[in-house]
Parts: sequence; C-alpha cells; structure tokens
Amino acid sequence: DNIAHVADPRFDLQIADAESFSSLQRFDEIIHLASPASPLWYMREPVRTIKANIGGALNLLTLLKPGGRFCFASTSEAYGDPLVSPQPESYRGSVDCTGPRASYDESKRCTEALLFEQQRVGGLDIRVVRIFNTYGPRTRIDDGRAVSNFAIQALTTGVLTVYGDGSQSRSWGYVDDIVEGLERYFWRDGISHRGPLNIGNDHEVSVLRIAEFVRSLVPGSRIEHHPPAPQDPTNRCPDLTLARHVLPGWE
Repeated sequence: DNIAHVADPRFDLQIADAESFSSLQRFDEIIHLASPASPLWYMREPVRTIKANIGGALNLLTLLKPGGRFCFASTSEAYGDPLVSPQPESYRGSVDCTGPRASYDESKRCTEALLFEQQRVGGLDIRVVRIFNTYGPRTRIDDGRAVSNFAIQALTTGVLTVYGDGSQSRSWGYVDDIVEGLERYFWRDGISHRGPLNIGNDHEVSVLRIAEFVRSLVPGSRIEHHPPAPQDPTNRCPDLTLARHVLPGWE
C-alpha cells in the first residue's frame, strides 16, 4: 500500500531479503534501509535484525559497481542512552552491547564500522545517516512506537499507554523532512565529510506531552501509566550543526 502510488515504469519492485538478494546487474548507487526500526519488532526478531543490517550490507556491497556510492540508514540509537544532549556525531555513545536493544543498536554500529573500513580500503563513496525519531503518513498501524501508538489507542480503546512517568524525551522529525535530508546527502557530489551525519529534528519534547496532545484531540480518551520499558533512553536529540553545514538550506 505504501508504494501503490508509484507508477513510474522505471520503478521495479522486488521483494527479497537484503542479505540474500542476488542480481546479475551491478548498481551505481545503493541505499540500504532494510531493517526493523521499532523496538517492538527488533526485540521480537533480534537475530534477523542483526542479519538484515550487517549481512545485508555485506551482500549489497557485492552488487555495487567499483567506485559506486552506498548509503546506509543508521540510527540515533547508535548513541544508546546518551550522557550528552544534543548528541553530535563525534559522541561515542552509551550503549549496552548485550542488552534488550543491542540487536538493533550494535548491528547499526557494526555496519557503520564495516562501511567506513570499506571506504578506507576499497575507495567506495560511503554515506551514513543517523536517522532520529520519525513520524508521518503511511506509518504501520502495528508500528509500536509512541506517536502511532497514541493515535491508534485514542481512536480504539481510548487509553493511551505511557511507559514510566513520560519524562523521557524525543525529537520527532516529519518524514518528508527526513527523506529530503537523506536524499540531499546521498545525491550531493563533492562532499568532503566522510563520517556519519545526523538527520532529524532538534526540537525536543517529552513523551507525556505528545500523549497529552493526542488526548486533547480525542474527547473521552485518557492516559494510563505503565512500568518503564527496559533500557528506554531518557533523551534523544540530534546536534544538527554538521548537517546544516553539509546540507545548506535543509532544515
């Protein structure tokens, strides 16, 4: 349904696993976004999540032409539960490498390391974007993350589930802005920056405030607090200084 509107004859949809997809054709550019991003889903399929990120990158690199351009959708979760805010790309993170979120966090970090080594030794043009929390149309009903959860819960049960006291904060970026940032970075030639790049919204807001806003739109709905989710980061906010320098005009 998310791509039903795409009618361009040059668009060819093939459904396959990133780590096993094969083709006789070699590609000039590849963008690797094949991974679950919701904790609900990557905690259910931790091994497949690791394979999709690391194995997917290893396989897709074999399909890239020499000197080709490869973009990887990494994550703000590479910073773990950060001890600094906002988080610049130079921050090394505070990640539990064996915790319940490790399959996602660490497979993204490992794939970053893999790609930058390929860049150093193989001469590839590597672009890595660390995407922060995103919202917008065509989100799956069963996505499991805060904004979509609150909307669905308000319209069905009328009970909005907030884990903990709701003081944990996020910086939600609208999907069109996130995609524009990724596209600008991927297609721009002559970029000297060769490290990861934060893409997101740097306006931080608490989860409870989002829940209260949704509740205000649906009369009769209410908020119910549950125990905190395991290792839920206390804050998430990108430092966009580098992005504004590398992508002038993007916001």
